[in-house]
Amino acid sequence: MATTYPYLARTRTRCTWGPLLVLLLSFTLKLSANEVSMNGAFSSEQAELGSHLFSANCSQCHTGIQVADLALGRWNGRRLGDLFERVTKSMPPEGAKLQEQQYLDILAWVFTQRGFAAGHQAMLTGDTAWRGIVIEANNPESTKADGSALEWTAYRGNLLSQGYSPADQIDRSNVRQLKIAWRWSARNFGPTPEFRNTTTPLMISGVLYFTAGVTRDVVAVDAGTGETLWIWRPQESQERFDQAPRKGSGRGVAYWRGDDRQASRVFVVTPGFELVALNAESGTPVTNFGDSGRVDLKIGLRVPLGATPDIGSTSPPLVMGDVVVVGPALLPGMRAKSRANVKGDVRAFDARTGKLLWTFKTIPDVGEASAQDWGNGSALYTGNAGVWAPMSGDAQLGLIYLSVSPATNDYFGGARPGRNKYANSLVCLDVATGRMRWFFQVTHHDLWDWDLPAAPMLMDIPQQNGQTIRAVAEVTKQAFLYVFERTTGKPIWPIVERPVPKSTVPGEMSWPTQPVPTKPAPFDLQQITEGDVIDFTPAIHAKAVALLRNYDLGKLYAPPTLAAPYGKDRRVIKLPSNLGGANWQGGAVDPESAIVYVGSMTVPEVDQLEPAPTGSDAGYVLAENPLPNMDGLPLIKPPWGRITAIDLKSGEHVWMRPNGEAPQRIKNHPALKDIGLPPTGKPTRAGLLVTKTLLFAGEGWPGDPVLRVHDKSTGEVLAEIPLPGTQIGLPMSYVWQGRQYIALTVGNGEDPAELVSLSLP
Repeated sequence: MATTYPYLARTRTRCTWGPLLVLLLSFTLKLSANEVSMNGAFSSEQAELGSHLFSANCSQCHTGIQVADLALGRWNGRRLGDLFERVTKSMPPEGAKLQEQQYLDILAWVFTQRGFAAGHQAMLTGDTAWRGIVIEANNPESTKADGSALEWTAYRGNLLSQGYSPADQIDRSNVRQLKIAWRWSARNFGPTPEFRNTTTPLMISGVLYFTAGVTRDVVAVDAGTGETLWIWRPQESQERFDQAPRKGSGRGVAYWRGDDRQASRVFVVTPGFELVALNAESGTPVTNFGDSGRVDLKIGLRVPLGATPDIGSTSPPLVMGDVVVVGPALLPGMRAKSRANVKGDVRAFDARTGKLLWTFKTIPDVGEASAQDWGNGSALYTGNAGVWAPMSGDAQLGLIYLSVSPATNDYFGGARPGRNKYANSLVCLDVATGRMRWFFQVTHHDLWDWDLPAAPMLMDIPQQNGQTIRAVAEVTKQAFLYVFERTTGKPIWPIVERPVPKSTVPGEMSWPTQPVPTKPAPFDLQQITEGDVIDFTPAIHAKAVALLRNYDLGKLYAPPTLAAPYGKDRRVIKLPSNLGGANWQGGAVDPESAIVYVGSMTVPEVDQLEPAPTGSDAGYVLAENPLPNMDGLPLIKPPWGRITAIDLKSGEHVWMRPNGEAPQRIKNHPALKDIGLPPTGKPTRAGLLVTKTLLFAGEGWPGDPVLRVHDKSTGEVLAEIPLPGTQIGLPMSYVWQGRQYIALTVGNGEDPAELVSLSLP
């Protein structure tokens, strides 16, 4: 039983007429000799038909406003007939074309989004009068922001997961004036307060949709005021909730536009692992979806005999067309209870009915698994290999991209000999069928918990010969950025299989090589040397070097060793840790420059194993491995957290900056009281947002409560905007009623998390 709370129980009539007032701009048209005017050149019935066609065929990649801006920007001063010819020939780039009249109907609706009035006579392809209209606005620049609505339709802005907004109202000339426009508190959401809400809102048609509270309520608020419009509570059984491995608000929701506004839906995966469809207008469950609005995702799992299905998800589903794709997460496998576990299959459902469409098996069935990939029949019982990170997609190609996590268990693979395909892989699937197009395994036979932690980023990379590479880039915990052509999986730059150290743990058969990109260079430190330890004073440096000599300095991919008294090998200290490098915060892409920005942290790790508890067949599990004691100081010299800009046209780093000042506890350390510290960064990962003009970066939990604004080209800090708490979720941007907002969740560790939205005065 779920409950929806529509605040004030009123119909939001402003959502139907308010946006039209915002969109009405004053345009004039140059006319050809036949004196045909755009106003009245198409009928309202034609525009309505175009709206349905746009929703069904175009809306996964574009919004109507964005297309209208393009038509009145790039095509300003050109004939409507020229625009029509270009659209019919180039859209979609691949796949079946629409009928010519359908393209014309879509254009009719697009022009209504810029205030042109419908008449009684429809534009018909058999006529020629409309072809002579010359498109011209009084002020083409006004179409970019003034009076526009720029939406944020998926977790990282769009299906491409770029973390980018074309909004440009906030720029370097005025960004220092940013103020909090409104605040929304998660207080009283769920049975206990939630202090870390990692959700990123969506913004569609003036409404923000997000999740809140430990029970993962879904909330809709007004984009301009923060007023709560409705909330929905999952109200799962106590047993189902207690068994959930991933509780909390999660990272958000997904949106399906449907056939018309009333049919639009919000999708969420509950902590208890149910896929729920809600009416986007009212927040009520869609009764004709699944079982009264729900699909039980625990039904149909591949659970080996004796394994407990500890499965859930914190990420939003991916919606492409009429397909909803769900990836699972499981309990962390650092101290796995067994070698057997439920398998992390990815499944797709019909957005209208909830019917299962296809299943992609991240661990193949035994009959499909080769001995090289899953030796000793281990595909039968090995589990995990889920997709806990958000997914990405290319609607024009009909392809989706998955970041697959390790198989059970994370640090010992003696019970799963082989490469373990498709674990730790970037996988490309056909969204309609679930068939695999290609995959690339980033880590063979993982022994480090180096899953692929973030949504793959899709972008187009211009080349000097005038060609464009359609690319997909994946950040990793080990601080590599892997870049591929996204239709074929061919690496943009060579990736070389390099020999790596062999494991000495009994029963372990580590893989002899690992794939290392030749470009770009790593964006964070990957090995510790004596030259990398802290050196603020000679005494501090000497202590750090002395401590370091108690360890073997592990190269990248140095495998875990056995802890005393079980083994004789020295402890190995290495970088990065199982938390990265990069992690779920991922990166952001500027599509205009093809520059990727990545937040990462530099924290070492000691990996040692001990025998699994009596009665377990897990072999070995991770032992407690404290880092060397430096009296509260980091062992490694700064930066401890950084932002790196990488140009994908060349594969070169553009700039790197620490992600802030030194933590207060470091500044106040007695051994450093007479030292003026430079910016050191913090051992956190910045959450990033790119706009047309700027790069926004919070410090990440538990950094300082500030939103830092950078010049995209140089990394120069242009402003530091105070926040009521540290950034927790990733920042996003939208334009509503002519005003650009930056929104993100924040927390101070003492009060329930908040969603704050900033704008210019």
